[in-house]
Amino acid sequence: MRKIQIVEVGPRDGFQPIKDFIPTEQKFEFIDRLYAAGIRRMEAGAFVSTSAVPQMADAPEIIAHCARYADLDVQMLVPTGRQAERALQAGAGHIAFVMSASPAHNQSNVRRNPEESVEEFALLFSELPSEVKVRINLATSFDCPFDGPVAQDAVLQILARLSEIAPAAEIALCDTTGRVTPDRVSALFARAVSEIPQVGGWAFHGHDTYGLGVANALAAIGEGVTVIDSAFAGLGGCPFAPGATGNVATEDLVWTLKAMEFETGIDLDRLLTASLQAERIPGAATGGRVRNALRAKLTEAV
Repeated sequence: MRKIQIVEVGPRDGFQPIKDFIPTEQKFEFIDRLYAAGIRRMEAGAFVSTSAVPQMADAPEIIAHCARYADLDVQMLVPTGRQAERALQAGAGHIAFVMSASPAHNQSNVRRNPEESVEEFALLFSELPSEVKVRINLATSFDCPFDGPVAQDAVLQILARLSEIAPAAEIALCDTTGRVTPDRVSALFARAVSEIPQVGGWAFHGHDTYGLGVANALAAIGEGVTVIDSAFAGLGGCPFAPGATGNVATEDLVWTLKAMEFETGIDLDRLLTASLQAERIPGAATGGRVRNALRAKLTEAV
């Protein structure tokens, strides 16, 4: 059976746009539920400006809580070298460096142009301990909320440079706005896999703004991608990408992949229990379809 690794990004991407601070203990409970459902890789938080994203202020505590699970791969998002230092000091063993392919979005997000972010990553990577895992999240790989579609050649140029700096790193191409279509996902991954073979691994991160999140994930899988990001209950949305809604719902992805005879290692019923609980978070905007389709079956379990 073919295997797909799902990276659960709800505790980071899913929680970050919620204005009311979610109590840290409640975040712990969600992490515990997701682990119990079989999640073994999670983007559990971010080291970012707490004035810009106050929801991530308890990232050090999240790392400490996750440490109880020896087989849980916990990656923490960082946009700059300074934030990476904070993450490492807190005990992070896997960092996900984020930058944008689009100059307008990168300026909005981290106040740098893409070239400056690439150079910052080069410096950061040169100073990382060898045991720290590295992922690169290339936001707006397909579409920019300010400038529209992003040219493939511009993305590939950035990817080539990043792969030279960190050839063993995993790189995630991100549909930040949720406006890309499956044909464009297939086309960019096909070129990236062919033209930049030295990459340690490819991943896809999509949003479900137009209901194409699962279809886009399947398009990436069709090009050989085996790592897909998603968020339980379809939580999320980028605060720096106007109009973008939540991530692909993890339960929608798991249900589809199971029906197509892929192996994820995730228990759908337990996952849905966590997703139903997410509806109770004040200010959370949930999405996805499988949760509602199976609601009657699972309501009593919550």
